[in-house]
Amino acid sequence: MNAAAMAEQLQTTLHKLYWNPDTQIMNQWDDSLTVKRPDENYYYWWQAHAADVILDGYARTGNEAYSNRLEQLFHGILRSNGGTFRHHYYDDMQWMALAWLRAYDMTGAQMYRESVADLWEDIRDGWNEHMGGGIAWRKNQLDYKNTPANAPAAILAARLFQRFGDEADLAWAQKIYDWNKRTLTDSVDGFVWDGINRLGDENIDMDWQFTYCQGVFIGAGLELYICTGDSAYLEDACRTATAVKNRLCDTAAGMLPDEGINDTGLFKGILIRYLLKLVETYPEFELPAELIEQNAITLMEHGIDDKGRVGTDWRMPPEGSIQLSVMLSGVMLLEAYVSLRTK
Repeated sequence: MNAAAMAEQLQTTLHKLYWNPDTQIMNQWDDSLTVKRPDENYYYWWQAHAADVILDGYARTGNEAYSNRLEQLFHGILRSNGGTFRHHYYDDMQWMALAWLRAYDMTGAQMYRESVADLWEDIRDGWNEHMGGGIAWRKNQLDYKNTPANAPAAILAARLFQRFGDEADLAWAQKIYDWNKRTLTDSVDGFVWDGINRLGDENIDMDWQFTYCQGVFIGAGLELYICTGDSAYLEDACRTATAVKNRLCDTAAGMLPDEGINDTGLFKGILIRYLLKLVETYPEFELPAELIEQNAITLMEHGIDDKGRVGTDWRMPPEGSIQLSVMLSGVMLLEAYVSLRTK
């Protein structure tokens, strides 16, 4: 089976095993339609990435089945979140806004653009001067700042500037990025730390070394490079990508780490999405394409079970129930690989 066919198979599995026709959002576990799990939670930000993955399928195929799924999910999330896309966590809202901005780009539907504008207004209120600036992680902990609540905001602001030309959005993107780089990036190799002051002690969580933080910082740098043409942003992205290889990958095979379930199950997929953006922006830099290819080929050869499911370790098929976050990461990888092969 070729990569495109396998990506389609994973998309089919995702819809079959996770889509809830009653709530019109994705279930947290693949067995939730037949088994009522006591740990079935509502992860708002996972739904945003489900929307992005549906958009991956739509971009690859042009099949209106994907745009119809997207519209159903849009209304399902809105209902399940109390009639609004606004949320307690700033980073979660940023992912939702990024998904709907992309949906607007691909469909032209005004409801997506209006939702982005509303979310962006709320997200900007998260900026404060605790820890020298930055957007807070959540609304009841304004002095805890992290990469997950800042780098995606910089991506969003930069993309808004690219789409609509408001200089204020570019200024926001640069301000947020500068804070993230100054505060949470290793000056030696560009590795990106997770957050600062989580425990109220002004310390950086240097033991939290996640693929996710590298991905979103790479993405922010690339969007600002596209906006400004300033090569320093591109250099930052390349440096951080190299740090991924040196610090996080299996040195022999170039495989990304098993980061487990729950929220961290999404992390590798997010990194892959922005490694692909780096390939698209600067194809002369070969490392990102090599990482995507190595991980995708290994997943296709060893990591997919007979149900079309993917686990946390892309080197082997999964066992037991699989969380939505984990499945989404696998779909992101194969969709990125298909996109890579068509360039």
